[in-house]
Amino acid sequence: MPVEPERIQKLNDAPEQPERQYVLYWSQMNRRVDSNHALLYAVEIANKLGLPVLFYEGLTCTYEFANDRLHTFILQGVPETAKRLKKAGIGYVFYLRKTRKSANDVFYQLAKSAAAVVTDDYPTFIARQHNRSVPAKLDVAYYVVDSSCVVPMSVVPVRQYGAYTIRPKINKVLGKYLQPADELRVKQHFKGPMSDVHVEVTNKNIAELVAGCEIDHSVPAVEGRPGGRLAAEERLQHFLTENLKGYALGRNEPSKHATSGLSPYLHFGQISSLEVALAASHYAQQHKLIAAEFLEELIVRRELAFNYTRFVEDPGDLRNLPEWCQLNMKKHAPDKRDPHYTAKQLENGETYDELWNATQREMMLRGTIHGYYRMYWGKKIIEWSGGYQEAANTMIRLHGRYALDGRDPATYTNILWCFGLHDRPWPERPIFGKMRFMSLEGMKRKTNTRAYIEEINALAGSEQPQFELRP
Repeated sequence: MPVEPERIQKLNDAPEQPERQYVLYWSQMNRRVDSNHALLYAVEIANKLGLPVLFYEGLTCTYEFANDRLHTFILQGVPETAKRLKKAGIGYVFYLRKTRKSANDVFYQLAKSAAAVVTDDYPTFIARQHNRSVPAKLDVAYYVVDSSCVVPMSVVPVRQYGAYTIRPKINKVLGKYLQPADELRVKQHFKGPMSDVHVEVTNKNIAELVAGCEIDHSVPAVEGRPGGRLAAEERLQHFLTENLKGYALGRNEPSKHATSGLSPYLHFGQISSLEVALAASHYAQQHKLIAAEFLEELIVRRELAFNYTRFVEDPGDLRNLPEWCQLNMKKHAPDKRDPHYTAKQLENGETYDELWNATQREMMLRGTIHGYYRMYWGKKIIEWSGGYQEAANTMIRLHGRYALDGRDPATYTNILWCFGLHDRPWPERPIFGKMRFMSLEGMKRKTNTRAYIEEINALAGSEQPQFELRP
């Protein structure tokens, strides 16, 4: 079945060039072979033209916050990608740009021999920048394909202001799009020579490759959370068999570990939300479980985030917030902040709040924060920062450096939710005004904070530094 046209956009006026050697798929965000509509569309074009497909994936040293943690997670997916592409008859070039002096035109060199270029439609990070600047530089057709959302982003063509507005629009067409993606079937296998720039990645040489890159080596890889397709599949299976049955009741209790833990794999495109949604739906049906709460988060809430980032220029800019939020922040900007922590104190988890310190340490150690505690984490940063945009910038920076799901549409919206995005006004109070407030006492009533703190302290493996406790 052809890829749905609602997923596809052509971003330049250049034609396809059938006389060239292959169709090029540029894997920018969806770093996977399976359930990848962009790759499927590249195959579609190639089969029409009687050409093979070449899959190009790059990893540069120059992206913001490039470090051992992010590099390792991406590289851990490369061996399985290579294996699956070879089985499918698709060529593969993986280029690791180690230093700023290394070649930075590999994509353009490959595009010179391409009959068409297909890549990922993605509303944040470098894919958004590339998809604006690259198409006009090519003499060949450049297509972007949405394989990040279950319901293609283009189906909801205007900005939505809450789950209550996007939910009926998604549910109306969900049955049409909640269908398995086709299997890859290429008519012409790629038989070209291996590119000179291709870097062979194995499970044994990843650490060596990372060490040789001109990146920040002070943020280590996360122990026990490998990246890649196989790890994503394993984590999904664990969630289905162990946690789906208790998700609705346990998802907001961090000590229960009832969530899927799939956000890093979704962010780097190592698994698709469509695959996860289908697997959860089928498993729930087979075992007489209810998956509605999980699917609400995975589809409605996540795609609300993609909708937001698609229609704003800078997703971290608080000027994108609704009018009531703007008026609220203007009114309460002069409110006194006491205490006021520096960005470095926050990064190091040096506050009087033991729970908050634990959430920050979880991000630094695990590369994620539990979603419910992340809301509390963000609210306290608002309370302790000199201004609202300063607080938002701190949250974005900490996620960008330490989180495996940073720079994701969902990360931006989760952060801006703390300021009122996709929320409603609440009773007024200092600093927050009409923003929703979350207190330590509330966390203690609703969750087992002590179990969580002890778990994170044990994870750290050493006695935590003591800070002056303040009321």
